[in-house]
Amino acid sequence: MKKRICFLLLMFVHFSFGQVKLEGVVKDSLNNPLELANVVVLDQKTSSLESYAITDQKGNYKLELGKNGTYSVQVSYVGMKTFEEVLNTTDSDIKKDYILVFENQLDDIEVVYEMPVVIRGDTLTYNADSFNTGTERKLGDVLENLPGVQINENGQIEVEGKVVNKLMVNGKDFFDGDTKLGTKNIPSNAVDKIQVLRNYSEVGQLSSVRNNQDNIAINIKLKEGKENFWFGDITTGGGASPDKALYLLQPKLFYYNPKYTINFIGDLNNTGELALTRRDIRGFGGGFRAPSNTSGTSINLGDNSLNFLTNQANALEIENKLATANFSYAPSKALDFSGFVIYNSSRILSKESSFIQYTNPELGIPDEAIEQANNERSNQGLVKLSTSYKPNANNQMEYDILGRISNDRQNQNVFSSVLGSTKQLEEVRPYSINQNINYYYTLDENSIFAFEAQHLYKNENPFYNALLINDPSGTDAFDTTAEALGLDTSLNTYDLNQNRRIISNQLDAKLDYYYIINQKSNLNVTSGTIFSRQDFNSNIFQFLDDGTLFEPTPTFNDGRAKNDTKYIFSDIYLAFHYRFKSGKFTVTPGFSIHSYGNKNSQFGETFKNNFVRVLPDFETRIQFKKSESLTIRYDIKNQFTDVTRLAQGLVINNFNNIQFGEPDLQNALSHNISLLYSSFNLFNYTNVFARAAYSSNIDQIRGLTDFENVIRTSTFFNSNFADENVNVVGQAQRTFGKIVASLNGNFNYSKINQFVEGQQSVNEGYTQSYTPGIRTNFKIAPNFNFRYRYSITENNQGTRKTKFITNAPSISFDAYILKKVTLKSNYSYTNQNDGVNESQSFQNWDASISYRKDRDAKWEFELKATNILNIDSQIRNSANAVSVFSSETFIQPRFLTFRFTYTL
Repeated sequence: MKKRICFLLLMFVHFSFGQVKLEGVVKDSLNNPLELANVVVLDQKTSSLESYAITDQKGNYKLELGKNGTYSVQVSYVGMKTFEEVLNTTDSDIKKDYILVFENQLDDIEVVYEMPVVIRGDTLTYNADSFNTGTERKLGDVLENLPGVQINENGQIEVEGKVVNKLMVNGKDFFDGDTKLGTKNIPSNAVDKIQVLRNYSEVGQLSSVRNNQDNIAINIKLKEGKENFWFGDITTGGGASPDKALYLLQPKLFYYNPKYTINFIGDLNNTGELALTRRDIRGFGGGFRAPSNTSGTSINLGDNSLNFLTNQANALEIENKLATANFSYAPSKALDFSGFVIYNSSRILSKESSFIQYTNPELGIPDEAIEQANNERSNQGLVKLSTSYKPNANNQMEYDILGRISNDRQNQNVFSSVLGSTKQLEEVRPYSINQNINYYYTLDENSIFAFEAQHLYKNENPFYNALLINDPSGTDAFDTTAEALGLDTSLNTYDLNQNRRIISNQLDAKLDYYYIINQKSNLNVTSGTIFSRQDFNSNIFQFLDDGTLFEPTPTFNDGRAKNDTKYIFSDIYLAFHYRFKSGKFTVTPGFSIHSYGNKNSQFGETFKNNFVRVLPDFETRIQFKKSESLTIRYDIKNQFTDVTRLAQGLVINNFNNIQFGEPDLQNALSHNISLLYSSFNLFNYTNVFARAAYSSNIDQIRGLTDFENVIRTSTFFNSNFADENVNVVGQAQRTFGKIVASLNGNFNYSKINQFVEGQQSVNEGYTQSYTPGIRTNFKIAPNFNFRYRYSITENNQGTRKTKFITNAPSISFDAYILKKVTLKSNYSYTNQNDGVNESQSFQNWDASISYRKDRDAKWEFELKATNILNIDSQIRNSANAVSVFSSETFIQPRFLTFRFTYTL
């Protein structure tokens, strides 16, 4: 690894000293500096792009060229005549100013080389071919070459540190609500331009009255010839592994014309390659956003889906089937229909070994070693239909409906050093329907109305079964818990079961009125409501040896083993916000008045809580330059829990994790303040993003936990102790010619108060991570991307302190050889050390080589190898509120596959 680092540093020095600087000022004929003028330099011999620059507000430009070369320099500005000259470089830097004159004859406008980056207002347009090196195959490969754009660890697109929530192709939504399907499947050779739309507003009428600085969308413009024709590719292949034959089939087809679009993405494989994971689909929002997300009220409806052992990237065997379709149809300019269908089926075999140390050893909770093997099955389906009607500039109506259904099952074999062997079965077949209707009306030049409403219906029915070994004549670790649950202890096994059903209904609606006082200020009055109802039923039962169903009565919790709880929540609110601009400042103070009502009924009693609260909020945005800003936010939020924490009957989350609720729980209150800094500078190719946030939670809902060996029983309370969280995230990127240097940093501090065995337990966690990186972007030479992640995770649980240090260098390599062969390699090494035991490490190396006759060839042939070093597991260390654990997750062995790709 040291040799690789030295090689990269030598390469960086070589290319840095092999360049000369060309810098100066671009002015008009009146000697006024021209901001955002374009300076393009072409290699005179090859006519290819050598470098480019965009002038800053003082007209300065700066770029780097090769020594002793001959270049064509083109300087352009909108409305002015393009200046062009031939420039010869030597070993010395060059200072040169350019003066442009106004263009009088349109016919005399010269066609110049297309700029790699163009800025017009809030839209940033990248020319894809200016950054492509030849090894790109999908949209994600193209995006990673662009300054200021990156693909994060979750596969999401980030621009200037902000996650992109909307991806469009030729102005049409592409699977609204997720960008991963686009980055992994849209072919790179179809991409002409990438438009980054900052301060994006889907409703043009509201673009000038709402703060949209956090909203970023990306629009992909297709190359000429891609419209009115099917395009895409189909990949098929197979291979071998130590214990099975490998297969894959991946059709990706696209059709676009101005009136309608059709996209189809399929994926059938047992190689572990995933276009979407179960978690991605579960979090696929379809573009839905709650109208009340800025009201100051947050209510949690809960998530009762299965908690699978591992994610799909870390498993022994993975079989996946994915079929998706996306469409849009515009019968007229005023009317538009769109939607998508997603079906995903996965079969997974996973295995994990873990060692758990629980909080405060003085409490007598034993350490636990666990061996666990899972057989997981998941079938998920989503359907979304949308329509938009905009008859004129003053009226816009939208309707969306999203249906979601799944069938998940998990069989687990668990061996615990404390509890022995256990078999578990978990099943859930939930479904939900989410509907959204919006209407926007501009009354006159001063008045705009916006109505937004959303309804959610969700039905969840988790089932749990555990089979535990029992010795009726002896003592087992589960005996005390079994007796407390009221189980029959005379059998050789405990066959423990629980059915649950949670039905949730929620209506979220608001009406906004915007009064535009002048071009720099407006008043916003909002009236809204949130109304939700949750019905929760559950029962615990035991199957006896003769198949008889036995319903136990616990010896604690007043014998309550069942739940039949109704929980109703309502919030009626009125909000006022005043937004004004003064110089570089945009200030938005405001407040909201809420009338809350919530009640829950169970076991013949009704618990009510009605109150009124005023929640202030404040935002200031300082626009230093067009691409440099600082945003300051402060607000207070009211947080409400879901029905499962209120229900008094027992809930078995796991055979070693039992809970019962507290019906008198109150809301939690959080104070939140954040700073957001963003700078995108094309003059010196520097991008900087930083975010600092602090929150203090009052009356937070926390746990009261008691242990019987490693079996925990918990209830909940409103903590009088304030919980705190501090998070600081920063990213910096600087381009030096063909070399890009970056640094990402993250710091997080959290403090959680809880009670374990009747004693207050304060859990403090510190996490810091730093990731420097260097990558190249040569058109011809091979390209490298080197990163080094260094992180420290500290956890203080009072009498137990832990510290994990992770060192994780990685290097990727790609080369386009003879314009026919593409070679790619990705290697990573991870080492984790807790300062007490011997450090643990693992490596991963994937590589591929592919051949195509030329860039326009229909056929491509690829040989791909994954886990070349054939490691069998990965390690992970972490901590939560009550324990610290280390785990070893077993993964797929070395796979070797041969693939054919046909491009339409």
